[in-house]
Amino acid sequence: MSSEIDIQQLAVQLKEKRGRRGLREVADEIGGVSASTLSRIEQGKVPDLDTFVRICRWLDIPMDRFIIKDEPSSQKADSSENLNTSSQTLTVHLRADKTLDPKTAKALAHLIQLAYEAIERDEIEGDEE
Repeated sequence: MSSEIDIQQLAVQLKEKRGRRGLREVADEIGGVSASTLSRIEQGKVPDLDTFVRICRWLDIPMDRFIIKDEPSSQKADSSENLNTSSQTLTVHLRADKTLDPKTAKALAHLIQLAYEAIERDEIEGDEE
């Protein structure tokens, strides 16, 4: 079973609570989140974990309310989905790391994505147990 964030529902809840107020005002109210990040989330982009937690607290909605759990139809689909989710998660964490230069984070994310794509094409074998 895999899980992912229901970003559309998060965006709907964010827009609904924000109402007619500006993104900057709401970002200041949430704290630690920029107006541009809120805009990206409202456009369907997945936030990093820290931002997701802050927004859920601000919304006063439990985080698990936005988690979608779904049962893949085959083990191959599950493996491919897990690789994609892992790659996305790593990319989000690299971008959120304030100690990394943005160009370095982007380069590392690209290398990781290429490695995951190679695994999916069976060019790189994982550990067999």
